[in-house]
Amino acid sequence: MKVMKFGGTSVGSAERMKNVTKLILGPEPNFVVLSAMSGTTNSLVEISGYLYSKNTDGALEIIGRLEKKYRQHVEELYATEEFKKKALDYLLGTFSYLASFTKQLFTPVEEKLILAQGELMSTHMVAFYLQEQGVNVALLSALDFMRIDANGEPDQIYIREKLNAILDKTPGAQIYLTQGFICRNAKDEVDNLQRGGSDYTASLIGAAIQADEIQIWTDIDGMHNNDPRVVDGTKPVRHLHFEEAAELGYFGAKILHPTCIQPAKFANIPVKLLNTMEPEAPGTTIDNREDPGEIKAVAAKENITAVTIHSSRMLLAYGFLRKVFEIFESYRTSIDMICTSEVGVTMSIDNTAHLAEIVADLKAYGTVSVDSGMCIVSVVGDMSWENVGFEARAVDAMRDIPVRMISFGGSNYNISFLIKNEDKKRALQALSAKLF
Repeated sequence: MKVMKFGGTSVGSAERMKNVTKLILGPEPNFVVLSAMSGTTNSLVEISGYLYSKNTDGALEIIGRLEKKYRQHVEELYATEEFKKKALDYLLGTFSYLASFTKQLFTPVEEKLILAQGELMSTHMVAFYLQEQGVNVALLSALDFMRIDANGEPDQIYIREKLNAILDKTPGAQIYLTQGFICRNAKDEVDNLQRGGSDYTASLIGAAIQADEIQIWTDIDGMHNNDPRVVDGTKPVRHLHFEEAAELGYFGAKILHPTCIQPAKFANIPVKLLNTMEPEAPGTTIDNREDPGEIKAVAAKENITAVTIHSSRMLLAYGFLRKVFEIFESYRTSIDMICTSEVGVTMSIDNTAHLAEIVADLKAYGTVSVDSGMCIVSVVGDMSWENVGFEARAVDAMRDIPVRMISFGGSNYNISFLIKNEDKKRALQALSAKLF
């Protein structure tokens, strides 16, 4: 069985929903994960904002607009009055449910209930359409099997046991359909997966049922070897190792969150990134296979801040770095890159919410300086030390660009440069010319 995930743009209109149903039907059963229709989640966030502000009129206005939009989708999607009525009855019940929040205290618990409605509506609409086409579809609620623990991490044992028990009770379906993004938390409240969203759902389901393949369908033709908005003539990368995909995802490639592929990696299930606009295109395959001697892509991540601490107390001292790292840990701030010398250490971060407190605490151990407005440019591929010469080519490409920091050797899959934001375009173009 394949797991197939479709994002909001892929189900953003009646016509696109019809196209999705053509893609998911095949000789074998498929497990399909859907996001909310494009624009819906933004509207639900807006409704929540009005409710937090106690502006019930504003919330009701957005609900009314959303209802009008969905009524039009129903008219365009279904051919028979029977299924138009089924879909409308469900949707109108949902909009009445949304309106009911104007009459009660509004907290983050209620907000998550509201945000869950987008995925629930899209899956019900597609399920009704499949039924109208005579397809045996099993609509499974993600809230029955998808759960995160007290730390906000997926409870993979629970997910596997619950989901397989549900599948055992619903044999013979052509399509198993569920919602991405939404789940329950350790308190049994409706919640969401946050990082990776629906992609994470697909990966967790694939690992739980030992799928043959996980397909992530978007309106982009896989991962590219550089940013097409900056560099002309970029090409899709047809194969990536899981670690390469994680590096690209973390350092700027928007198509796939690095967290979401971890369950697939550990279960050794290949992930394919495919394009709903060009379903015949090969896309990008991500698995555990190595490609020795190949450089795959370049990615960039802007708005990075570099924090440097100089201290003679660091010289030949053990425990110094631990104290420094504990400061970042205490403010739940992760470090992207790190470079050390005998008397100094520089770390880059992308979250500056607690920068002032971090700097104040670091000053107890040395002199602190901060460089903001920085960008990490990362070259991804076979960067193992046995692969002689590739790091030299990357460094040579950056010869005319001021480099604040270089990170190499922490991973076999990337070399990263910290530069100014304004030098990003020149760096990407230079690396593309030199490496590809």
